[in-house]
Amino acid sequence: MTSDSPPALPAHDVLIVGGGLAGPALALALAREGMSVALIDSLPAVAGNPRFDGRSYALALASRRLLTNLGVWARLANQAQPMLAIKVADGRPGEAPSPLHLAFDHAEIEEGPMGHMVEDRHLRAAFDASLAEQARVTVLRGAAVVAQEAGPSSVSVTLADGRHLRGCVLVGADGRESGTARRAGIGRMSWGYGQTAVTCTVAHERPHRGTAFQLFLPSGPLAILPLIGNRSSIVWSEKDERAKALMALTDEEFLTALRPVFGSFLGHLSLDGPRFSYPLGLTLAKSFISARLALVGDAAHGMHPIAGQGLNAGLRDVAALADVLAEARARGEDIGGAPVLDRYAKWRRFDTATLALATDGFNRLFSNDSRPLRIARDLGLGLVNRLPPLRRAFIREAAGLTGDLPSLMR
Repeated sequence: MTSDSPPALPAHDVLIVGGGLAGPALALALAREGMSVALIDSLPAVAGNPRFDGRSYALALASRRLLTNLGVWARLANQAQPMLAIKVADGRPGEAPSPLHLAFDHAEIEEGPMGHMVEDRHLRAAFDASLAEQARVTVLRGAAVVAQEAGPSSVSVTLADGRHLRGCVLVGADGRESGTARRAGIGRMSWGYGQTAVTCTVAHERPHRGTAFQLFLPSGPLAILPLIGNRSSIVWSEKDERAKALMALTDEEFLTALRPVFGSFLGHLSLDGPRFSYPLGLTLAKSFISARLALVGDAAHGMHPIAGQGLNAGLRDVAALADVLAEARARGEDIGGAPVLDRYAKWRRFDTATLALATDGFNRLFSNDSRPLRIARDLGLGLVNRLPPLRRAFIREAAGLTGDLPSLMR
């Protein structure tokens, strides 16, 4: 290295690429286990911008436990709306929802609310504040990774400014277009739905009472998700061209289009912030691991928001990988070694593939106007609603309480 080359940064146990939500969660989880972490984010800090992102997240009970154990939840609790009930029904624009619906009530399980609704801006701010207090995490903002190389005992990355970092294991938490996965030669299975999600927040006249609504329309699902106060997050999945037209409307024109679909049960509606749109599709990495590398969150799997499980699945990746690496370190294993990372891949691969295919199937089943299918799915929703044990099983699944839970989610 020449004298005018940028100096190499200190070595770390784990290098994480991606500063969205899964990356910071993993950094905090690993630091809690005594590991040194470098968190590399290609974007500058964004949490200070209150309008950064129009998304909100349905955090399952298991995900809330993770955030509590990481010390993040205490910063967030006052901005989180408990989800006390979920109502699911088939519908058509301008018509009342089918009387054969499915209703979940949090009182049917002992653990408390099934989940909480949290706005993206509050969640990012809570992560940033927690990271700022964690001495074992070095956060590099506005730093783009341009190269990576795995060796027999370490992995290194090169930043756009010429600096180098070295660690025992590299984690890609850099989204569906993961450069970390691409540079490792990991391919993806992907397909689009011809749908776009239009998201926004609305204020309404009547209280939502902590109830989330999922209405299945022929062109795609409409989710009405409760936020703090008389406000709700809207995730309106529409055909691409229709979504593009909705985004081009004025605010009042958009509300005029939304009201017949939304209904009048919450009274007068008004927009509370800007609208955003996101193309919808399914993407699965063909492998969750490579040499000294693991993928988490959307870098490993991206799915339709129909069940609100995308972030929850990513946080379960985080908790599982933290468990695997911590246990390996305690046994004196090389945390970036193939046997260790293979344990993580085996733990998460089947669960995420099953969830992704289930959301894909639900979207295809409900996003159509076939009369025989409408009758069949209405009968199915009504049947589940009449069987308390099956209904409770669905509630526990939605709360993230089923399967092999990582320790941070217990």
